[in-house]
Amino acid sequence: MNHGQEAQRTWNGRTVRLYHLPNTLSGKLWAWRYLILRRVTQFSVLLLFFATAHWAWVVAGQPLISGNLSASSLLGVIPLADPFAVLQILFSRHLLATEVLIGAAIVLVSYALVGGRVFCSWVCPVNPVTDLAGWLRNRFDLANALHLNRNLRYYMVALVLVLSLVAGLAAFEWVSPIAMLHREIIFGIGMGLIGVAGIFLFDLMVVRHGWCGHLCPLGAFYALVGKAAQVRIRFDETTCTRCGECIRVCPEPQVLNLNQAARLGRVASGECTNCGRCVPICPEDSLSFDLRPLINRHNQRSAETSARRI
Repeated sequence: MNHGQEAQRTWNGRTVRLYHLPNTLSGKLWAWRYLILRRVTQFSVLLLFFATAHWAWVVAGQPLISGNLSASSLLGVIPLADPFAVLQILFSRHLLATEVLIGAAIVLVSYALVGGRVFCSWVCPVNPVTDLAGWLRNRFDLANALHLNRNLRYYMVALVLVLSLVAGLAAFEWVSPIAMLHREIIFGIGMGLIGVAGIFLFDLMVVRHGWCGHLCPLGAFYALVGKAAQVRIRFDETTCTRCGECIRVCPEPQVLNLNQAARLGRVASGECTNCGRCVPICPEDSLSFDLRPLINRHNQRSAETSARRI
């Protein structure tokens, strides 16, 4: 579509504009702000684990953070545990220390508040790998080699729990590429890079966003948790022109149901990773991060205003 054709498109009387990356460095950095913040967060988490393990970083005489993404201790006082890993262990009929259960509860509540799949886009070490594969797919315009239903990941959750019950061990933790890559980076042991290379090739050559968007049971678990998330993508229906730019960049495009978002004033799906890709790319600034209570309050005031006009 050329610029003349672009200018002719309208939605509800508004001209449809497409996104164009700014020419200036400051403009580019602002457009990439959430990507930069996500990478800083992801590598900072890895740095904290690495520095504690190899450089003995301490605070008040206590290790800064010890352990791994499945179970760790912050400052030797605050337990943290992956709630999905804990659920698998419980299904395997093993008892867990109260400290581990408390750690799982802390993590579960934290992600439930800020958005379950925030882990996927802001913490998970595999995310930069799959993002690179996605970027290369776009760069070379590669088509999917097969079709996978995105709901397959929820069947993977059920399968993992059944296998944990039958085998008597935390099934996904034994093969998790997330845990493998984390151990490989922090401790330099195991075959983590081989598994991650497989995911990279799968995402690049077979299915776009194949691992994170279709198969990963941990992401599916956090999508269920994310239904209660208080940090949401706010949607201003009055300014949106349905240009489709947000859907084009979203790794989970099905969450951008704009008709539903117009009714609720926000993206409702727990599958949203809160990655922020859609926010800076919107030409009309129709999308932004906000808290669910504030969005609900705004919707209520708007409804009351409309009722008074009637």
